[in-house]
Amino acid sequence: MFKMKKVSEFVGKYMAVIVLVVAALALFVPGSCLWIQTSWINYLLMVVMFGMGLTLKFEDFAIVFKRPKDIIIGCIAQFTIMPLLAFALGKIFGLEAGLLAGVILVGTCPGGTASNVMTYLSKGDVALSVGMTSVNTLLAPFLTPFITYLLLKTTVTVDMISMFVSIIKVVIVPIALGFIINRFWGKYTEKVSEVLPLISVTAITLIVVAVVSHNSERILETGAIVFVVVILHNILGYAVGFILGKILGLPMTRKKALAIEIGMQNSGLATSLAGTAFPDLAMATVPGAIFSVWHNISGALLANIFRRIEE
Repeated sequence: MFKMKKVSEFVGKYMAVIVLVVAALALFVPGSCLWIQTSWINYLLMVVMFGMGLTLKFEDFAIVFKRPKDIIIGCIAQFTIMPLLAFALGKIFGLEAGLLAGVILVGTCPGGTASNVMTYLSKGDVALSVGMTSVNTLLAPFLTPFITYLLLKTTVTVDMISMFVSIIKVVIVPIALGFIINRFWGKYTEKVSEVLPLISVTAITLIVVAVVSHNSERILETGAIVFVVVILHNILGYAVGFILGKILGLPMTRKKALAIEIGMQNSGLATSLAGTAFPDLAMATVPGAIFSVWHNISGALLANIFRRIEE
């Protein structure tokens, strides 16, 4: 177990590099990765969400009642800033329907567990980050399909019901199961939690590889535009989140948490939903996969900058 813990720590520390290298392999030598099927994506994401559930405790939700104003700010910001940025960038760069749907899906998804890690590394308000991620994830089955429909209804057909069911099945059920197991068998899950980074990074990497390898030709055909949009979406999310915190007069630790929570999305969920909600739009899965690679790199860089900034 000690060796596994060390491996897990190493993988967690160098997650951005690992995902980047493997994604490059899948993009330029897709034949080496085609054995990883896109049909695995939902199951892999369920593993990640189950791992998230294993780390949650009642104390993580206490912040909702202790600091409801902060959580409300985080929720409103999460489900307005990133969706609107996605829509604006998609229109400005004239993305075709599949890529537009994919970028907007990334924007309408909640933050992921990576934001909690980056907030910790940046010396931000970790309790707030975990609270926002947890609450936003619970709201996702309702808000993600609804906002996606509002932004895409004139462009493509959006199956809100299938999106709702998919989020419940792939996100809420695994998290709830992990939470219950942690609640009643916490002494065992504490030991398992030491290797969760290894499991989560492996699952996320496989999701990225599956999407990139099976769509490598299409990704290369789009040129740099999809990469530019994804990078701008992420960076603008950080910037607007931080500026919002500044306008509201939040302490630096909370500004850091808000910026990272808004900028980093559960892009694995976006990739999964793309296959469910837009089965006829193959390119819809691509923005989520690229975002998965990029936001881990940018998040690590931002955390390194933030940790040097005090009040």
